[in-house]
Amino acid sequence: MKLSRFPVYIQSAIAALVLALIGYVLLSMVNPALDAPLLFALGLLLGGFLAPLVIRPPQAEEIPTTTLYVGNLPYRANEASVRTLFETFGQVLSVRLMKDKQTGKRRGFGFVEMPADAARAAQAALNDSEFQQRTLKVREANERKEEEDEEKQQ
Repeated sequence: MKLSRFPVYIQSAIAALVLALIGYVLLSMVNPALDAPLLFALGLLLGGFLAPLVIRPPQAEEIPTTTLYVGNLPYRANEASVRTLFETFGQVLSVRLMKDKQTGKRRGFGFVEMPADAARAAQAALNDSEFQQRTLKVREANERKEEEDEEKQQ
């Protein structure tokens, strides 16, 4: 049985219990005159401090992602409909449809962030395809201009 399959709080509870039992055994060997409940409580206290040091939450694996530019979107398209369209090719991490700052109306393009392999599949399938009576343009997005300007200044 692999302990890492369980949630972190269960791992911590099991580790604290094991450390409490070890503490009980060790403390009873050092000073047998102490009461058993006191020894167990001291072991549990010690385990409570040591368990967070021993148990680490699982780190999210770094998944290579790609941001796709999606152009020629219908103005009536919303984030949910675009997400549904792209989810047929894999997990969609984010959808951002651009709006005009003054009017708040959609500008007809947006960005979809997906894992790299799913993004390649979506790009191949959806580029020049029809969506809500518009022919989509799907390609890998370029970096933002602000980021490029900051990199040049440094």
